[in-house]
Amino acid sequence: MDLLETPRLLLRPFAPGDAELVHRVYSDPEVMRYVATGPMAELSVTERLLEDYAAHQKRLGYSFWAVIERSSGSLIGDAGLYRTPAGEVELGYTLGAAWWGRGYATEAAGAWLECAFSSLGIFEVVALAEPANVASLHVLEKLGMRRAGERIAFGRPHTVFRTQRALSSASIRRGRAEADSKASTSSNRRARRRSDHGGGPLH
Repeated sequence: MDLLETPRLLLRPFAPGDAELVHRVYSDPEVMRYVATGPMAELSVTERLLEDYAAHQKRLGYSFWAVIERSSGSLIGDAGLYRTPAGEVELGYTLGAAWWGRGYATEAAGAWLECAFSSLGIFEVVALAEPANVASLHVLEKLGMRRAGERIAFGRPHTVFRTQRALSSASIRRGRAEADSKASTSSNRRARRRSDHGGGPLH
């Protein structure tokens, strides 16, 4: 498996030329506030991380992949599944700040959950989010993942979410439908802003 498609996104394994592009995301302190050990100062760290993702992909057939916005062709972050040393399959996603608020995280994560429980045959997926990361908590809840306590990761407390194959399909569809509806509303709102203010960057 080397491609996942959603209405607005393409997800594919990272390619050799992607390191500099995704490093812009991984080195942003705002984006990385709740991610692992924080922003990556050196491109070489990002390159080693992508090498690890490639090795995981070769070994298990899935990993963290690049997320591409269809409309622009831009690489906007990552999303994927990763088997932890404890044997759990963990869902994760990291998107650049310019693409927040569009429902892309829900869309990408939902595609991975569907893949996990269908073609990959995975029984259970977990996800971790810091309690202060309200946006990520909301994404995981929209996808039907259930809170299952807390644990310490990277020296900080995280809320643990779990979902299993039999519980997930309808919830994933509902979450992605909400993301599509939100995208339509956001698109209309951005169009009005451009009309009112003559264009310019919009968050």
